[in-house]
Amino acid sequence: MCTPNTLTRAIGLVLFVASAQAAAEFDYSLRTGIDHSDNINLSDTQPISQNVLIPGASFSFQQQGSVLQANVVGNLEYRDYLGNAFDSQTLAQLGGQANWTMLPQRLDFTVLDYAGVQPLSTLSTNVPNNLQQTNVLVLGPTLKFRLGNTLRGEADLRYTNSYAAKTKEFNSSRGMAAFRVIKDISPTAHLSANVDTERVTFQNASGGPSYDRTELFGRYVSQLSRFDLDAAAGWSRINFSGMPDNTSPLVRLRVAWRASPQNTFAIDAARQISDSAQDLIDQAGLVATVGPAVAAQPNIDVGNAVISSWVYTERRIETSYTFVGARLSFVLAPAYDKLDYINHSVFNQTDRGGRAGLDYRLTPQTTLSAFANTANVHYTSIDRTDRTTNYGVSVTSRRTRHWSVMLSASHGLRSSTEPGQGYQANEIYLGFVYRR
Repeated sequence: MCTPNTLTRAIGLVLFVASAQAAAEFDYSLRTGIDHSDNINLSDTQPISQNVLIPGASFSFQQQGSVLQANVVGNLEYRDYLGNAFDSQTLAQLGGQANWTMLPQRLDFTVLDYAGVQPLSTLSTNVPNNLQQTNVLVLGPTLKFRLGNTLRGEADLRYTNSYAAKTKEFNSSRGMAAFRVIKDISPTAHLSANVDTERVTFQNASGGPSYDRTELFGRYVSQLSRFDLDAAAGWSRINFSGMPDNTSPLVRLRVAWRASPQNTFAIDAARQISDSAQDLIDQAGLVATVGPAVAAQPNIDVGNAVISSWVYTERRIETSYTFVGARLSFVLAPAYDKLDYINHSVFNQTDRGGRAGLDYRLTPQTTLSAFANTANVHYTSIDRTDRTTNYGVSVTSRRTRHWSVMLSASHGLRSSTEPGQGYQANEIYLGFVYRR
């Protein structure tokens, strides 16, 4: 797997901008470590024990100025399988968005990008040769104008390019135009009427027919000191070339209640027509809510998206509870997701699961962490169920201002109704980190 040009260019851009912006926050870390797995090939019957050398680097950039507003995090690592069970590979993650105010209150230019690692096939285990690099880039201008004292408008133009290293039918070019009329109800709340229309063209003939997607919806946004609400409702329509239209209700909801400085409750739900490229775009948008601490993450996460050109109806809800204390922090987040594909039913699925994480500061320099996540995926069309559970603990000790050492242990377990697709695996990792 080659080093993604997207991440290379982004790191260079961030370094240039960070050197020119006095108010910017730029952090980076360099790391190296040894990971040992007793089942590197995630096999049910013939596990292979292997050591992996993993050098890597992470960075974060935040800028909230009058001209540039940006939040970017990146992660790059090289995996050398010392027993040659798999070829060495370079993996990268990049998530971020930037907004350039070209004319104050008149014209903005927005860039959104998400580079990640996804499975080539979600029906197989996430072994190294089942991984691929993906990237979704969105960019374009927003024109803003006044219609009255409390009424304003916005017109968006966006170009989107989606890319997968191996699943060529995912590669597409998209053009989107949107028009919004926004009514300011109060300094902290507004109501809007929105029309979005998008043309999706696939770069490979195997991607299937091109299509048009149109969304018509109303949206209410309120941001208070302790309560945030973002709710939208309307209709979506998909028109494939030479096929009948598909229409569906559109509902999106995000709620966050900060009950106290330590306790936050949140709900994220949707009923919408979507696809894997849009799913990755939404992941990039979440970067806007994450601070520079993301750069401290020690490894690259593998996603679970079905990378394809197929369109589906999604019903999703995730609730979360977050506690942030002086020494103890943790999060609990159960989730439910149901996908019904419009053109292909093979991957119709229901996913029930959740995640949990905990950090406890043993001393000012030493932190104990634990995590657990589980996913129970049932493929309705092929009558298959996969249940995957991962959990582990780690200790990170900061030895000097710049140097830290990390020791972690984790266990992965998968059971499947498909013969040969289950496994158990244990990993131990020892790493050293240099932080700026």
